[in-house]
Amino acid sequence: MVMMAIAWPTLSFLHAVEWIFHSLYKENMENKVVVITGASSAIGEANLVLVARREHRLRGIRENARLLGAKQVLVIAADVVKEEDCRRFISDTISYFGQLNHLVNSASLGHTFFFEEATDTSVFPHMMDINFWGNVYPTYVALPYLRQSRGRILVNASVESWLPMPRMSLYAAAKAALINFYETLRFEIKDAAGITIATHGWIGGETGRGKFMIEEGAEMQWKEEREVPLTGGQVEEFARKMVSGACRGEAYVKHPSWYDIFLLYRVLIPDVLGWTFRLIFSTKETRMPSLIGTRPPPLDALPPQKLLSGPQPMPE
Repeated sequence: MVMMAIAWPTLSFLHAVEWIFHSLYKENMENKVVVITGASSAIGEANLVLVARREHRLRGIRENARLLGAKQVLVIAADVVKEEDCRRFISDTISYFGQLNHLVNSASLGHTFFFEEATDTSVFPHMMDINFWGNVYPTYVALPYLRQSRGRILVNASVESWLPMPRMSLYAAAKAALINFYETLRFEIKDAAGITIATHGWIGGETGRGKFMIEEGAEMQWKEEREVPLTGGQVEEFARKMVSGACRGEAYVKHPSWYDIFLLYRVLIPDVLGWTFRLIFSTKETRMPSLIGTRPPPLDALPPQKLLSGPQPMPE
């Protein structure tokens, strides 16, 4: 408490000065080249490279990006959990535009099952693949080009990385690993390239029902098909804050900002936070059935592509 009393005013002053500087400086995105994995957003007048596993879903996003002011939009079908795919779309970007200025890692996948109810553990590595390795591989391949342009990496993280939430154990663990990876990388590369970590709370305006397909074959790939897209105002506001914060060179973007109070409790008086959450979540909860992470029916009862449904958290 003594250390906080001494350090807090100084840190508040430094943050205020930093905020004023960032408000005055904003990167001009004209003619910049931005690779977006997950392909869920557009950035002003930049040249965009949209990456996702299903090319047909990118075509509509490409048109929306052009309407929002993007100059050239390159669409590439790739899987970010495969290193060879990451090398291919980064190489195609350099071949087409000659440079890479920003990498936006937005590929993410949540879940809504209680850990102890999961009977099909084959889904566990997929959660880590998409939420962790799906960020690490594109970063590894893109980093040499980002060093050349002194560019920036924008990471879509989540407050669940340090704030416990039921039904999200694997997702929270993957996001915690993701944040620690980029915090370490920030020290390793120093000023060679910037890193903006964007964390959000529960920002979906409504809960959509997700549909997942597990394809049979040598490799089992999880594919998300959102039946009900989320268009809540908070999702759009978070996307705008992400872009604005990255253009100002901010290290962190948080939405909503009042979630920070939970971090203070987590660091200073974790017992109080634990008691509060136990009280909140101790009420008898009706457990909605979720087939994600549970044992599927026998193969002979299913078509070649098995369809699993379950409520999902917000899209990222």
